[in-house]
Amino acid sequence: MRSRTLVRTAAVRTAVVAVAASLAGGVATAAHAHDDNRPQLSHARPQRLIDRSPDLVQPGQITVDRSIGAARAAQEVHLAQQLYTFWNTGQRKYLDAAISPRFKDNTLPAGRPQGPAGPALASTNFRAAVPDLTCELSDLLVTGDKITARLVFRGHFTGTFNGIQGKGQRVGFDAIDIQHVGRDKIVEDWHIEDNKTLLNQLGAGGVTAPSGR
Repeated sequence: MRSRTLVRTAAVRTAVVAVAASLAGGVATAAHAHDDNRPQLSHARPQRLIDRSPDLVQPGQITVDRSIGAARAAQEVHLAQQLYTFWNTGQRKYLDAAISPRFKDNTLPAGRPQGPAGPALASTNFRAAVPDLTCELSDLLVTGDKITARLVFRGHFTGTFNGIQGKGQRVGFDAIDIQHVGRDKIVEDWHIEDNKTLLNQLGAGGVTAPSGR
C-alpha cells in the first residue's frame, strides 16, 4: 500500500500552530471586514449550521467566523460533513459531493495520483488494513474560505499492511486538515497525520504508514 509521508513544510507547521491557538481559545485568523448587507451569525448560530442528517458525521465542536454570513457558513460546514463522512465510511459518493473535479492535494505523497482519485485510493488502501476505520470530526473551524478540522481516526488492524497480518489490535491517531473552499466545493487541501503513532500500533515502525490521507 502507498503511504503519504509526514509533511513538514513551514507553511503547514505555521497553519497547525494557528489552529492549535484557535482551539485553545485564541484567534486563528483576523476577522474579515463586515458587509452590512450580509446576514451575520449570532453566538448561538454555529450549532444551527450543522446538518443533523443521521448519515453524516457530526462535529464535536464548531467555531465559525461570523463575518462570512450564514449561507456561506452553512455551505462550508456541510461540505466538511460530507468530506469526513467519506473518511468515516469509505463511500465515494460523499467524496464526490464534497470536492471539485479540479481538486488539488498540496501535500501529495509520492506514488499517489493527484485529484479526486488520490483520497479515493488512500481510503481503499487504508481500509485494506483497517476495515472498520472511523473518522471523528472532533473540531471544525470555519474561517473565510478555509475549513480546518481536527480528526481522530480509530479502528482495528484486522487486514494486512506491507505483508503484515493484523491481529485485531486497536488503531487510533490524530490528523489536522485545512480545506480551501471554492464557489461550491473544496478545491484544494493540506493535511498532516500522526503516522509515527499509527506505525507503532501496526507493529511496522520501520516502514511508511498506510494512512495515505
